[in-house]
Amino acid sequence: MGAPMASNVMKGGHRLTVFDVNAAAMETLAAAGAAMAHSPKEVAALTDVVITMLPDGPDVERVALGPDGIIEGVRPDSIYVDMSTIDPATTRKVGAAMARKGIAMVDSPVGKTAEFAVAGKLTLMVGGSVEAIARCRPVLDCMGTDFFHCGELGAGEAMKLINNLLATVLLEASAEALVAGVRSGLALETMLSVMKTTMAWNNQMAMAMQKRPLLGDFQPGFMLKLAHKDCRLALQMYESLGVTANAGRAALASLNEGRAKGMDLLDVGALLKLREEEAQVEVRLRPA
Repeated sequence: MGAPMASNVMKGGHRLTVFDVNAAAMETLAAAGAAMAHSPKEVAALTDVVITMLPDGPDVERVALGPDGIIEGVRPDSIYVDMSTIDPATTRKVGAAMARKGIAMVDSPVGKTAEFAVAGKLTLMVGGSVEAIARCRPVLDCMGTDFFHCGELGAGEAMKLINNLLATVLLEASAEALVAGVRSGLALETMLSVMKTTMAWNNQMAMAMQKRPLLGDFQPGFMLKLAHKDCRLALQMYESLGVTANAGRAALASLNEGRAKGMDLLDVGALLKLREEEAQVEVRLRPA
């Protein structure tokens, strides 16, 4: 996701300095006009808006606050934007450390899939002060078209985790229903047509499943291992809030099953494949 997002920032007319532990990722952006740095500290020293897009909370904390991290090089009155999907508590911890140096932080995890990242049409779930968000909004607008200010710092992360857990629950429930229907002798097209008229209809069936898994395509749009991380973090947040999450825990159990079967790098739609294998059926749309 990060590479096309960075590319769209440049296309929006902004000068870009990049750092990645993967040198090849930097070289691709450098070929398009970005400057390359040698550390997060150097990126921060050269920019007014510093953005991270990283796998998990410990990565964000290390890059932001660790040796050669952003906090060591950040310029006064800069804005730090974390677009990773992590737990709100880590976001607020990093934000507090930045605030002690006079640096405002914004969290802006993203929604939708890689093709939307390429098109610059992501959903942005943003947390932070109105003033800080206004200062980085021109950069954020290069990456997304659906912009939601969810609240104070950490609110964007809370929204993202809730969204992704629900999306995974819907995917698992939809896969179970469609596999059961085909196993019972129903045609997939009949089920979809019926459900389209009832409360069972959802965007997993309407969009995501018809683009990949129901066509037999399990190549990653959103990797199963990342869905597992997001759901794990969401359930930790639910527990801290005293909210029971029976459906969410069932979805996480299916993700655990997928990981145990070596599906980490497949699309999260591979949850359909799990249910197909146990029922010994294949659920596919007929070619147009």
